[in-house]
This record gives sequence, structure tokens and C-alpha cells, in this order.
Amino acid sequence: MSANLKILDSFINEFKNTYKEVEVVYDEGLLGDIKKIQDRLLDQKFFPSKQLESILQKQIRRARFPMEVAITGQFSAGKSTFLNALLSKNILPTGITPVTSKVNFISYGEEYKLKITYYSGAQEYAPIEAIADFTDQRSEDMKDIKYLTLYAPMDILKEISFVDTPGLNSQSQSDTDTTRSVLRDVGGIIWLTLIDNAGKQSEAKVLEEYMQLFKDKSLCVLNQKDKFSQEQIETTTKYVSEKFGKYFAQVTPISAKMALDARALQKTVLIEDSVDAILKDFKKDLNENLNANTLDFFEEKYDVFQNKLKEIKYSDISSNLKLLEESNIQEVLDFIEHEMRPKAAEAKEYAIKKDLKGVCDILIKEYQTIIGVYDALCNVLKSCEEKVLKQFDEIHSKHSKELFTIYNSLESIMEKVASETYKNIQRKPAFRFEESSGGFLKSEKIEKIQFETYWINADNIYKNLFYDDQTIDKMFKRSIKLLKNVELNTDEAFREVYRHIKTEVRKWQEPYELIKKHREIASDSEFSNTRHFAAKVYENVLRSYHRAILENISALRKKFAYFNGALSYSYIQTTQATIAHFEEQIHESEELYKKEPTRFAIQHPREDEILAKLKANFGFDKIEDFLTSRRNYLFKIAKYSKEQYLDINEDRINFVKSKEAEYVQKIKDLEKIKEEV
Repeated sequence: MSANLKILDSFINEFKNTYKEVEVVYDEGLLGDIKKIQDRLLDQKFFPSKQLESILQKQIRRARFPMEVAITGQFSAGKSTFLNALLSKNILPTGITPVTSKVNFISYGEEYKLKITYYSGAQEYAPIEAIADFTDQRSEDMKDIKYLTLYAPMDILKEISFVDTPGLNSQSQSDTDTTRSVLRDVGGIIWLTLIDNAGKQSEAKVLEEYMQLFKDKSLCVLNQKDKFSQEQIETTTKYVSEKFGKYFAQVTPISAKMALDARALQKTVLIEDSVDAILKDFKKDLNENLNANTLDFFEEKYDVFQNKLKEIKYSDISSNLKLLEESNIQEVLDFIEHEMRPKAAEAKEYAIKKDLKGVCDILIKEYQTIIGVYDALCNVLKSCEEKVLKQFDEIHSKHSKELFTIYNSLESIMEKVASETYKNIQRKPAFRFEESSGGFLKSEKIEKIQFETYWINADNIYKNLFYDDQTIDKMFKRSIKLLKNVELNTDEAFREVYRHIKTEVRKWQEPYELIKKHREIASDSEFSNTRHFAAKVYENVLRSYHRAILENISALRKKFAYFNGALSYSYIQTTQATIAHFEEQIHESEELYKKEPTRFAIQHPREDEILAKLKANFGFDKIEDFLTSRRNYLFKIAKYSKEQYLDINEDRINFVKSKEAEYVQKIKDLEKIKEEV
């Protein structure tokens, strides 16, 4: 028993561990916030699309991306040399000829490599040394290239990605447009210009056109300070600060050449270069000595490497440090770190959260579109009510008049039969026997006494009513035909009620059978479900109305069939039964009269009595109730149909609203998620 309990406990614990909800703990900060929103938006209740998942992943990657700093300006300002100085390595091609014709993204990578992205979407990789082949604006092959991405294993690129842009005075308008787009999206902008070119009218026009919105994240760098005196540098810096203060948060003079020369001789840079060189040599020698059992083949080169590292370690770099300080490149790095980075982080967080809210707004709007589909159907069903109720009332009011006409026709038949029967009640002699006294001592005798009685000439009635001109038969057939017409007309009128509902609903259905999402990130499944609902509107909505109408038509047909049968019943037999009744009545009155002539009289049926008996034998009370009553069967079925229709309409509207309510709740959930962004 204990073994079984252990097995049961094990099963329960496994079930709990498998199915219990685990509370997710998110990291603090922007990335944790995005992941939380991502999980909420990708909840299966929203049937999320692949596009939504993709854009949320993009936001996570965006949050992880280092800050982007764009280097821009006019051609020949030394952007590539300046970037090489920041990177402490001659990576980008430089020269007196303007060569950077494409946007170059410079990002961190585990190894040096170049990725070329084409307008077609194709990508290819090349050695970093080949970058000049893809950046020379003079080459015709450059027109198909969209942008370049340069990857380098440099620590600075883990924190900052640089974007080398074509000059805003590029010969290509598309390149200029690309640069403008980059400036809008990056965290910081460094406008690079030559000291002797700063403040010229041509530059002022470009700044006014492209830079007036970016002051808070822009630094103006005046390059080639090494070519001018300190007084000239200070004068130019002051002039540019005053003239272009509305475009830049700060103006800094530098010497990219001095910075590059100084950085190239920094110990860390020299060590990195030596390590890169020894690794390349080792890979090469290893391939040439694959069968070697030892590393003796590399011992000599490694000793040289070790000695070089010692030399670098103990070298005097004071002159390099002074050169670096004089280059003023540190002021640029400080501005990036202390001015651009905080604002960029804040701007990035603001932009990402704004985009996430925008995603919520898009999803909400798409759900509102779906709600509009169901809401429109509810409005259609509500708008039908007035006309449908009127149609049911018209069925009763219109066809009740026709039923009354049939009733008058049948009553005329009854009156004619009664009249003909009454006219054929004829007199005839009859005898009764009465005992009479013969006098004193005379014996009693039976006296035969004649009296007058009545008989009904049935043969003459049948002849006049049914055999000679068949008047009654024609009148009955006319009434049956009228009744059948009423049946067909009411049948059609009920069907017309359904057709009206169906037509209005089909008008609603037509555009929504093909409804599609307006934005890619919206749920494909939600819109597919909406299209499916519209396509299946008969099953979802119309069938209830259709069934009710068919049931009412069936009930009405049964009632018409009953009365049609009653009218088709042998009216000759009804007449015979009525005549037989009065013949029996006359006979009974004769017998009573014969016995007690002083008390009883011979019965002579009155015409109204004959009419009443005919109606009774014909079941005329039911016919009268069906045809002429103010609350006749047509009234009852119309009244019932209206009540039934209102119940069904309310039920279907509530059903549609229940579907709509699912999306209303999803909008509330999305609005809550948006508030939490």
C-alpha cells in the first residue's frame, strides 16, 4: 500500500511541476520592460502574428544595440580619418578624393569583416581590406549597394556604433536622403568640418536644411587644428559657436591626424596589433606544419613576439600622450560619454516605448475594426425589427379580409342549402286512430282520423342543389380555391419576412467575407476567424430565423389543411345528415301527436333551425373562429411569430455581442498593457 502511495505522490508532484504556473521574473531596466511587454503581447489569447513576434524581437535587439553616433558633414572634411582616430586603427579608406559614397555602419564583431547589403536584399561578405572597393563613389558598381557594415573586435564598439555617412552635399540624392534618415534615428551626431571651411555660406545652407532639429544630440568638430595657431583656433571656435549655436550643443576643435598618430602608438593599440600579427603567423605556420608533433616550428617567432611585448611595455609614451592631449580627441569622447550617451539612452527608451505603445495602438485599432464587423451586424439585426414586425402585422390585416370573404361565401352556401331545404318541406295527409265510445250498451270502436303532417322532399333538394346546375359544388370549389390562395399568399408573406432579414444580413456579409488586416503585425488568425464568421453567417445567425419561419409556415399549413379538408368533406352528406335530423324530428313529433293530439303539435322546422343544424353538422363554429374571429388563427400565428422573432433577434444579437465582447476585452487588455509600457 505504501508503495502505491509513493507512486501516487510522485505522479502528483510531477503533474504540479509540469502544469503549475511559474511566475516570470524580469530583469530591471529597459530590456526587462520590453521582454515583459513582449510576453504579454504574444499571449496566445491574442493569436499573435509572426510579424508581431518579429517586430518585438527587433525592439529587444534595438534595446541591446549600442548607441549609434553618426559622423556627417560635407565631403572632404576628413570623416574617415576622424573615425580611424576614434577607433585607433586605419580601417576606413582616406584620401583627397571624396570616396565615402555609402553609409558605413561600424559595429562590434568577433573578427574583422565587411558585410555588403544590396538594395535587392542580397548580402555578401568580404575582407575588411576590400572596403575601398565598395566605397568609391566614382565606381558605377556602387549604385546597387544600399549600405556597408564593418565589424571589428574593438572594445569601444561594444558601447558605441559609428555611422560614417556620405556628405550631405553628395552627388546622389538617394545617398543624401539616406544620410538624413540616419541623422533622425541615431543617438548622437558629430558634424565634422574643416576649421578653414567652418561658417561658410554653403555650409550654413546645409546646416539649416538638415541639422536644425538635432541640436540636443549634436557636436560640431572643427578638424585640422594642427594647421592653425591657438589664436586662430579660438577665434574660429567662438565664431562657429555663436553663428551655429542653434544647431550644436558644443563646438570642439581637434586634429584627427594627431589623434590617429598618437593612438596608433598607444601601448594597448600596439599590443593588440602585435597579437593580431602573431595569430595570423601562427595560423599560417600551423597549416604548413600539420604533421608536426611539437610547436618547435613556431618557437622563434614566439620569442620575437615576447620581446616585442616587453619593448612596448617599457617604452616611453609621454610624447604620445602629449600628442593625444593636444589633438583634443578626448573632449569628443567625453562629450559622447557624458552628453550624448545619457540623452541617447533616454531617447532610445522613449522611442522604444513609444513604438511599443504604437504597436498596442495598432492592435487596438485592428480589434476595433473587427468589433465594427460585429457591431454592424447587431445594427442590421436591430434595424430589421420595425419592418419585420410590420410585415407580420400586414400578414394578419391583409389576409384576414380574404378569410372574411371566404366566410361570407360559406355562410351563403349554408343559407342557400337551408333555404332550399326549407322550401322542400311539404305537407302530406296522415292518419291516427282513436278509440271512441258507441253509446250506452254499444261496444267501443276504433276511429280513423286524418291529419296533416310534413315531409322533406330530399330528392328535390339534391336535384336542385347538387345535380342540375351544381351551384353549391361550384360555390364550395370557389371557396376552397380562395382558401388555397390565402394559404399560398400567407406562405409567401412569411417567406418574404425571412428574405428581408436574409437580404439585409447578406449586404452586411459581402464586404466582410474578404476582410483583411490593415497592418502586418495584426493577427492573421483573428481576421481569419472574422472572415469565417461572416462566411458562416447562415449557420451563426440566419438559421434560427429560417427555422422559426419554416415552423410557422408548417403550423399554418396544417391549419389550412384541416379547414381545406373540412370544406372538401362531402357537403351532400352534411345536407343528408341535416335532412335526416329533421325527418327524425318530424317523425317524433308525429308519434307524440298521435298519442296526445291536444298536447303536442306536428313539428315544422324553421329555416333558421335548419341553418343552425347545417352549421353544426359542418363544424361551422371552428370555421367561423378560424376565418372571422378578431383573434383568429392568423392573428394568433402572427402574434406568436412576432414574439418568437423578438426572442430570436434578442438571442442572436446577444450571441453576436458575445463575440464582440471577446474583442472588447482584448482591447481592454491591450490598453492595460499600453499603460504599463
